[in-house]
Amino acid sequence: MKFIETAKNIWKIEDLRKRITITLLLVLVYRLGCYVVLPGINPSEIDALRNFASGGLMQLLDMFAGGAFSQASIFALGIMPYITASIVIQLLGMVLPSFQKMQREGESGRMKLNQYTRYLTVLILLLQGPAYLVNLQVQVNSPGGAAHFGFWTTAYLTVILAAGSMFIMWLGEKITDKGIGNGISFIILVGIIARFPGALVQEFTSRLTTAQGGLVMFLVEIVLLFAVIAGAILLVQGTRKVPVQYAKRIVGNKQYGGARQYIPLKVNAAGVMPIIFAQAIMFIPITLAGFGANQNAEGFFAGFARTFSDIHGFWYNVVYFIMIVAFTYFYTAITVRPTQMAEDMKRNNGFIPGIKPGKKTAEYLDSIMSRITFPGSIFLGFVAIMPAFANVCGVNQQFAQFFGGTSLLILVGVVLDTLQQIESHLMMHHYDGLMKSGKIKGRTTGSGY
Repeated sequence: MKFIETAKNIWKIEDLRKRITITLLLVLVYRLGCYVVLPGINPSEIDALRNFASGGLMQLLDMFAGGAFSQASIFALGIMPYITASIVIQLLGMVLPSFQKMQREGESGRMKLNQYTRYLTVLILLLQGPAYLVNLQVQVNSPGGAAHFGFWTTAYLTVILAAGSMFIMWLGEKITDKGIGNGISFIILVGIIARFPGALVQEFTSRLTTAQGGLVMFLVEIVLLFAVIAGAILLVQGTRKVPVQYAKRIVGNKQYGGARQYIPLKVNAAGVMPIIFAQAIMFIPITLAGFGANQNAEGFFAGFARTFSDIHGFWYNVVYFIMIVAFTYFYTAITVRPTQMAEDMKRNNGFIPGIKPGKKTAEYLDSIMSRITFPGSIFLGFVAIMPAFANVCGVNQQFAQFFGGTSLLILVGVVLDTLQQIESHLMMHHYDGLMKSGKIKGRTTGSGY
């Protein structure tokens, strides 16, 4: 079989074998850490926390944390604070000249921005840590537990939570450097995949016992799930090709010879980044409200936090959809630069047939990107809110998260990226690739996730 032959070829490449082994070991460390409970917390008293994290926005946050949130683990805050900090730094790069200068300084500028991102991550963790502990104390004490965190206990547990998240960030960076790449995204992927078997079994059991439809409905859901996955793959890989003619020599104003090539402009050039951006912002209200500790609190802000904690609610999904569309345009604008593309073509004696080189080419490329980004952003937003429709149709909340949304798009995007990296190693060593075409198109947004 081709799969077995490909697996043998992967194992023959020493560098690739080493990278995969390192990645698996680092992932194992991460998964073990997700079950290390905070000191002073009785594991038998956190059932209320698990129930609390089994629905709404907390369920999604627990998925990103690989189940560590509901386990009161040292990794409970997960990797989202780092992603939030990265978003803030990228936004600052759009408005502050000093940050724009660092972005243009190449490797040295990137290292400075990474350092600022780490500092901001620590600051966010120091704010989120006490909020998580307040919620943890409420959830443990509600069924009659005994968790009382004084000032110093809160302080050292916050340090432990912050250190846990920073350690996850370090694991992600090591997977990027020593493993198969895309470490932060891979960490998120592992957390999502860890929840899938349990969600699948729970949905299967529910259909056979309490829910309507039985086994037939469960099979229909599986078929629909594969259809959504296929749509997500098309969204990640879809491109429009722009023809570019390259001249070998120029005499006067005429160009002779040369070959025609194509610029593949992606329908969704931003990949899954708009989803991650929007989701990180949607976590802010619940974080400021102490991770939902005061569910019965009154007032505008408490009601606002409750409204935006319901991931299947109307207003949550409307705002989420709008933010995804807006962030798709934003991230496409900072990753795809028509002016630079036009300058590169002009420098290499290239031109788009019928379009003047220089400014006219940049305007043409910009107009094409605007036209193809709109349907891409709408489709991305629609896929992101599909779990709400699945839940309305009677699908279990945990299983509904895989009918689109952040989890599915991250899963598809990261898997394609990982396969692309393995494919490049195989092709470089003259082995057959993973696909007959020899090409797997992943996300080429240049993101660090």
